[in-house]
Amino acid sequence: MNDTICALATPAGGAIGIIRVSGDKAIRITDELFKAKSMKSLSDAKGNSLHYGEFYNAKQQLIDEVVISVYKAPHSYTGEDSTEISCHGSAYILHQVMQALIDKGCRSAQPGEYTQRAYLNGKMDLSQAEAVADLVSASNKASHQLALSQIRGHFSNELSKLRDMLLHITSLLELELDFSDHEELEFADRGELRNLAETIHQRIASLTKSFETGKAVKKGVPVAIIGKTNVGKSTLLNSLLHEEKAIVSNIHGTTRDVIEDTTEIKGITFRFIDTAGLRHTEDTIEQLGIERTYKKLNEATIILWVVEQSPTTEELKEMENHTQGKQLIIVKNKVDLNPQKEKVLPPIDIAISAKHQQNIHELEQHIFQAAHLPDINESSVILTNARHYEALIRADEMILRVIDGIESELSGDLISEDLRTCLNQLAEITGGQITPNEVLGNIFKHFCIGK
Repeated sequence: MNDTICALATPAGGAIGIIRVSGDKAIRITDELFKAKSMKSLSDAKGNSLHYGEFYNAKQQLIDEVVISVYKAPHSYTGEDSTEISCHGSAYILHQVMQALIDKGCRSAQPGEYTQRAYLNGKMDLSQAEAVADLVSASNKASHQLALSQIRGHFSNELSKLRDMLLHITSLLELELDFSDHEELEFADRGELRNLAETIHQRIASLTKSFETGKAVKKGVPVAIIGKTNVGKSTLLNSLLHEEKAIVSNIHGTTRDVIEDTTEIKGITFRFIDTAGLRHTEDTIEQLGIERTYKKLNEATIILWVVEQSPTTEELKEMENHTQGKQLIIVKNKVDLNPQKEKVLPPIDIAISAKHQQNIHELEQHIFQAAHLPDINESSVILTNARHYEALIRADEMILRVIDGIESELSGDLISEDLRTCLNQLAEITGGQITPNEVLGNIFKHFCIGK
């Protein structure tokens, strides 16, 4: 943390390249290699200012004309003095600038070190720091908005509310313990504590429930395309992906393995999986493909069952047994061969022609609706991180123990211990911790003892 670090902030090869420098000596080191056109020294520059000039190496050989951005602590991404050097994006120039900085005393930053310093310097909590990686890797509109929401602190604020309520309960109980020699005193009404703990449980449960939505947004909603051989599953996959991903043939059993790819519908990524045709076969390789089909059925959230005609009652019952808990969409394909039978009748959900792109947009609407995703915007609080989910599950276990303890009339010290464990689980998410002084401060903030 005492080192001054530097790193590429953009890949080489573009028109412009940016190198970031951060640390106590960032401005001084940059200044030693820079000759400004409008001022003598960067140390005299105001924070959040831009300066044009020439950048030299340690031997005073010109490297490039650059623009230097100056940020002064604590008003920077890392909370430290920082500079950003904007130069031409040539790999050679970027290497020369980096080498000049290292020669003057910088070291190359470790992966994620800028965000790590931002966290350690109090510029963001741990959950916000993790959201930076989510923002960089966002692959669709929804995942981008959820990452922005987390960086802006909406998730942290929700945890802060829970933390304040837990701290309130803990303070009440520990206040009783401080006056344990006066058994007649009870600062914490057990009915009030029970209601407050139940409210906390419901909020945590709501957050953990949103994790399924978060996973779907982040990784894509899995959609399995199944059906008998030669009903047009591969053609449908190609139509949904808008590219020739799968081989299409009139020969039965062409698809012998799982083919998978993604596309975006209304800002949400859907992961489509084309599977081997379901039929009895003696072909060992095709049998393995069919086994994988049933495995993918278990992994999928939505099932597209492609048929050429309405399934029989027996076929429908068998399919429903295989797809329990899934969203099943029955798709009648090849209506171009029988235009008069295009009318949709139960149990068919939609009739299409994958070959001629007929009703594909309408099918996409069916798929989007079957995902049952809420409206997502930059203010949405939806859990996307497995580490946060596991910590909240443990926190919920503790708050349920608190509720049981209150109902069983356990002593305040035992209930208080479970509350502290719950608080610590929430603190794991944001990277903070609860100290005895904080509990004590909360007591005196809310109660007029000795007045």
